[in-house]
Amino acid sequence: MESRALVIVDVQNDFCEGGSLAVRGGTDVAHEITRWIGDARNSYGHVVATQDWHVDPGDHFAAPGTEPDYQHSWPVHCPADSVGAELREELRPVLPRIEAVFRKGRHAAAYSGFEGVDDDGAGLATWLRERDVQAVDVCGIATDYCVKATALDAAREGFATTVLLDLTAGVAAESTTAALPELEAAGVRLVGTPVVRS
Repeated sequence: MESRALVIVDVQNDFCEGGSLAVRGGTDVAHEITRWIGDARNSYGHVVATQDWHVDPGDHFAAPGTEPDYQHSWPVHCPADSVGAELREELRPVLPRIEAVFRKGRHAAAYSGFEGVDDDGAGLATWLRERDVQAVDVCGIATDYCVKATALDAAREGFATTVLLDLTAGVAAESTTAALPELEAAGVRLVGTPVVRS
């Protein structure tokens, strides 16, 4: 039987309701992921998470006094070691299951979890291969940005990749809809329906 890992993407305070770059439905997704992991039918060999962890990401943050374009520049979010960068409290019951957290974007924009490193400096692809993982399920925030980028990189790295759309939240309907055929074209399996709340 293939070894499968669950990758929880950026379920952080700043990306949930009340955060500086909130995605509607983020808190619900955090609840649903916790429920999903707790269901004995969903057995994973490994569970990992990713975090935006910004120190000085350059023009990824909109310049002071300017409006972000919400495509390439964004409001300040997830500063390293801040409350906004912390994983959501709804994940607390399953934190013991999370074996490693891959932090990304310290000094540049980084959407994919495969751009991050864990506390030992290992990248996600290396970490998964060292544990003989062949398949990954991807969930989290946001469907149309970091979830998409992480899933595309997972497929590119040779992992059999599934996005659990019911366990994601999208920034906008248009960009989320556009992300789905891009994922499918890359060989990513899509399960469920993306959550987009206007």
